[in-house]
Amino acid sequence: MLPRKVRVVITNDQEEIKIPTGVRMLIRRACTAVLLGEEFLADAEVYIRFVDDETIRALNKKHRNINERTDVLSFPLGEDGKYDVNPETGAQMLGDVVISMPRAVAQAERFEHSIQREICYLTVHSVLHLLGYDHTSGGLDLVRMREKEEAALSKVGLKRNGSYYMDGAEKE
Repeated sequence: MLPRKVRVVITNDQEEIKIPTGVRMLIRRACTAVLLGEEFLADAEVYIRFVDDETIRALNKKHRNINERTDVLSFPLGEDGKYDVNPETGAQMLGDVVISMPRAVAQAERFEHSIQREICYLTVHSVLHLLGYDHTSGGLDLVRMREKEEAALSKVGLKRNGSYYMDGAEKE
């Protein structure tokens, strides 16, 4: 079964790094893959924003009181499976994802995979957060989230090329 309609609005609010050709379509496919995996069958909207390191640091400080750069931030518009509804479209607004392009590039190099895979990973990871998943407690929640991430990435043809082990540097 397919979600009825998935609208993904992508904005690029940074100039440092060129967004690779095809990434926007890949992001849309990644969002759809997550929603399919979760059997989310309602119309949905997700907003993705590319920013620089300073912007994501400022957002992290403002919303999480953490004055550091991060790779991605998720801002859910729902709780317990209930989401705000766009009155114009009737779609459930899942929330906003903010991706630091400089961090995405650095992490792609660090993990020795493409920038496309890193951006998709960050998107999938964040959309799962928008749907209520949390890995911060570790344990089974972390393993379950990683499995869902890899299942969605596999659906878009971006299987992992290594292990889940991250040398203690857990991504947010």
